[in-house]
Amino acid sequence: MAVKNYNVIGIMSGTSLDGIDIAYCKISNENGNYCYELVKTETIPYCNNWVNSLKKAFFQSDEEVSKLSVDYGNYLGSTVNDFIERNKIFEIDFLASHGHTIFHKPDEGITIQIGDGQTICKKTGLKVVCDFRSQDVALGGQGAPLVPIGDKLFFNEYAYCLNLGGFANISFEKKGDRIAYDICPVNVVLNYFANELGLEYDNKGMIASKGLVHKQLLNDLNALEYYTMSPPKSLGFEFVKQMFLPLIFRYHLKPEDVLRTCVEHIVIQIAKALNNVKDSHVLVTGGGALNNFLINLLKEKTTNKIVIPNSNLINYKEALIFALLAVLKVENNVNCLASVTGAKKDHSSGKIFL
Repeated sequence: MAVKNYNVIGIMSGTSLDGIDIAYCKISNENGNYCYELVKTETIPYCNNWVNSLKKAFFQSDEEVSKLSVDYGNYLGSTVNDFIERNKIFEIDFLASHGHTIFHKPDEGITIQIGDGQTICKKTGLKVVCDFRSQDVALGGQGAPLVPIGDKLFFNEYAYCLNLGGFANISFEKKGDRIAYDICPVNVVLNYFANELGLEYDNKGMIASKGLVHKQLLNDLNALEYYTMSPPKSLGFEFVKQMFLPLIFRYHLKPEDVLRTCVEHIVIQIAKALNNVKDSHVLVTGGGALNNFLINLLKEKTTNKIVIPNSNLINYKEALIFALLAVLKVENNVNCLASVTGAKKDHSSGKIFL
């Protein structure tokens, strides 16, 4: 079989609202063995208008969300066009867009990622692969997490792959199946309380490191029912808004004490998920990997070997893997695992716009 080579731009927007991650990737497939190269990467921060629009979308009508999806598709298209022009990129087979998640209630059959694929296609003049979650939800799955197929194909030398984005999620092999699930909120909550202090985020966890753990709040957070559920399971902003924040607001704490308590909670839940398998290697990516206070606390609470890769992989692993999901969709190969999401079957998910 000849080697198949693809030039793909992966586009990712996470729940932490820090911006759009763009990764120009070269991906090759040789007899089912996939390799990658991250050629050019960049994060485009959101302006205040877009941060506010994306935050408000959760509360808007279907009609308003549909209009926002087209507007956001135009914005993504323009942003990618600018990225392509500035970096003088000439070889592109297609774009892979995660979109931005507005609603995620898989148990009710609902998941919505805005960023209309046809609009992006028209704006860029390029093939677009997007909407990777809805088919899985229609098949009875959680529609998340989707990154584990990339962990399996790109990073299988690690016992665990842990991503610390808006939410922490984990991926690992168990009896020949890939298992993955969302562990707990991370940056979606930490950034919320950093914002209360007028900061975009808590740089390296410095503010949290000066706070005190509030034991009753910590107990309340650890007692949330989600943590007793078996996978497949996933989290969305709904969980944060309806379950997580109300517990925190009950105690009227200083932001630094909230941050310190939340970091303690996050580390406890991650350590539980890692099962303290001595010397097993854990690849940690996502913005939370740059939170030194959180990472050092995690190292104290687990016997696993915590591996922090280069900053390019930390920041752009998800954009890279969505590029891989698009490659697999174009090849009509499985990119969504039933063992991960709980869907009726493995399948090739996503929509292609020409």
